[in-house]
Amino acid sequence: MIQPHDDTYFMKRALQEAEAAYDKGEIPVGAIVVIKNQIIARAHNLTETLNDVTAHAEMQAITAAANFLGGKYLKDCTLYVTLEPCQMCAGALYWSQISNIVYGARDEQRGCIVMETKLHPKTVMKGGILEKEASEIMKKFFIEKRNLN
Repeated sequence: MIQPHDDTYFMKRALQEAEAAYDKGEIPVGAIVVIKNQIIARAHNLTETLNDVTAHAEMQAITAAANFLGGKYLKDCTLYVTLEPCQMCAGALYWSQISNIVYGARDEQRGCIVMETKLHPKTVMKGGILEKEASEIMKKFFIEKRNLN
């Protein structure tokens, strides 16, 4: 039997992915996809590594989860992501028909909420899970980046 976990448990796994991005010099956003309490995809930002503006953590996680499931729809799946998805990622999540999105920190400038991006009508989104931790790694990254320039 699969041991049940809560949002905090899974967000900690997404934060591990954000740390991996941070270690690579990527904007530290991490994501995981879960179905039936099982992690089926792990990802983090790879925009610098791949020289690809679309290589956000969410996009990488969607692709990995779809490959795991053998289909393009992520019904009954939950995406845990350390930062509120941007407009591009929210659009991809719309098309994936993902059931749930759980995020850590808000993106007050480019997030899907402020941009009023529509999600799939059946998608449920909630935020603020380990918000402090998710916000701190982002702040640390950008402070360090500014000090290098």
